[in-house]
Amino acid sequence: MNKSVLAGMVLLFAVGGVVQAQEGELHGSLDVTYQSKYIWRGFDVYNDKSAVQPTLNLDLFGTGLGFRADGHRANSSGHENTERWDYTLFYRNAVCPDEDYAMNYLIGYTYFNYPQQSSHTRGGVVTPVTGTGPGTFDIHELHAVMSFPKITGVEGLVPTYVLVKLAPVNSGTTVGTASATTGTASGFAHIFMLDYGMAIPGLSPDTPEQVFNLHSEVVFNDGVGPAGQNVDHDWSNAVFGISTAFDVAENVVLTPAVYYQVTMDSSVNDDQDETWFNLGLSCQF
Repeated sequence: MNKSVLAGMVLLFAVGGVVQAQEGELHGSLDVTYQSKYIWRGFDVYNDKSAVQPTLNLDLFGTGLGFRADGHRANSSGHENTERWDYTLFYRNAVCPDEDYAMNYLIGYTYFNYPQQSSHTRGGVVTPVTGTGPGTFDIHELHAVMSFPKITGVEGLVPTYVLVKLAPVNSGTTVGTASATTGTASGFAHIFMLDYGMAIPGLSPDTPEQVFNLHSEVVFNDGVGPAGQNVDHDWSNAVFGISTAFDVAENVVLTPAVYYQVTMDSSVNDDQDETWFNLGLSCQF
């Protein structure tokens, strides 16, 4: 991924935010989520160990620009080198919102940073794949998300397609050409999602209905091993889940969720299936 292109994108987003900053107020949310397992695009990152994910999500003045920061920390020792922070700058908007073929889209850039390591370090760092080796596994990606809220003709049934291009920040590291397994973090991923918002009567007069989101997705991994794994070019996994949200105080939301993964490619995950639950608490401002 060309660094000059990246710099141009960041500059474009920043200038756009300054120009349109008067369109609205800055708002967003602070979240913390407990995960019984941290499963990321089919990979069991902490080997069945639980994790905590703090998140800051900002809507930049109603311009369509946004910023998000996610932390990933295992609750067990031995995973310090693979703890990660994700920083995402994105732009979202809609095309033909009044038509049956309306599309909501998001275009973003994410930098995946491992704070225990330097993105320019060589040597002396333990990798999650081989246990030895040079370098770091900082990576970054461009992604495009396209959702079609009306195309099915069924209210609440929304198909989504996500295109991801991932690459090492430095090519000569353990997630690039220095991988002992000949794998690489460079390549594409294709994610196909289907969500359905199912409303049932609420449990109290203050909540006339409770909405459960039924989520499904299937991933085609085009040979991307984010930690330098040698991954097949194949359909890697499918995920099915259900989540809902409860207002526990003003601007405070509790979100429980349960997920089940069917693993179709052992190069992504040695386990044939995975089951985990999340419990998130969000404060909106």
